[in-house]
Amino acid sequence: MVTGDKRTILTLGEMSVTGRLVDASNATLYAKLVHESSEITAIYKPVAGERPLWDFPDGTLADREFAAFRVSEFLGLDLVPLTILRDGPYGIGMVQEWIDIDESIDLANYFSQDLPQLRAMAFFDAIINNTDRKIGHLLPDENGNLYGCDHGVTFHEQDKLRTVLWQWAGDDLTVEELKALELIKATLGKELDLSANLTQPEIEALLSRVERLFESGTMPLPNPEWPAIPWPAF
Repeated sequence: MVTGDKRTILTLGEMSVTGRLVDASNATLYAKLVHESSEITAIYKPVAGERPLWDFPDGTLADREFAAFRVSEFLGLDLVPLTILRDGPYGIGMVQEWIDIDESIDLANYFSQDLPQLRAMAFFDAIINNTDRKIGHLLPDENGNLYGCDHGVTFHEQDKLRTVLWQWAGDDLTVEELKALELIKATLGKELDLSANLTQPEIEALLSRVERLFESGTMPLPNPEWPAIPWPAF
């Protein structure tokens, strides 16, 4: 789980941009944050650097990234690196702890395995309606943890799940997964309040999605009216 110290550094630290991921479609910047005697490396995505999309409202990707973190943290899944919203050198944006991945893992082989961490990610993506779970968005670290990044195109009102993690499609949900869905149903709009980051129709769609998953009792199947896998897949 994340530590309070890291959250404090991300929230209060003085931020300096040290580089940029040039292959990213939106402005994705390396940043260093220093608070008192501690520092942390992070990814900073300013709202001003978000490219307009045809199916998502402008200027909302950072909020969706933060909402995805909130859901992961609330459910105790620990699948999204520590994420906050704050001001930075280029304005308000998403700031997320940098994860050092295990370079010995071949993601091209890793993503298709039947591993508990990958199934948890597939389950999480079904909840948040992730329309862009690429292989390269999987971040396994050297401690055996798995994190996911790039959750800006999530929580759409329509069923837009696109992922490379379909190996459990149609499988029965576990007791733990059903309990997680029940928790969302019981707390959405209360302890789990996403109204500052998502629209009311998007929150209602999230609840409907969770209810459908719970009632079906199975992992979702691809939507026949929507591409099942993002392009490019990596």
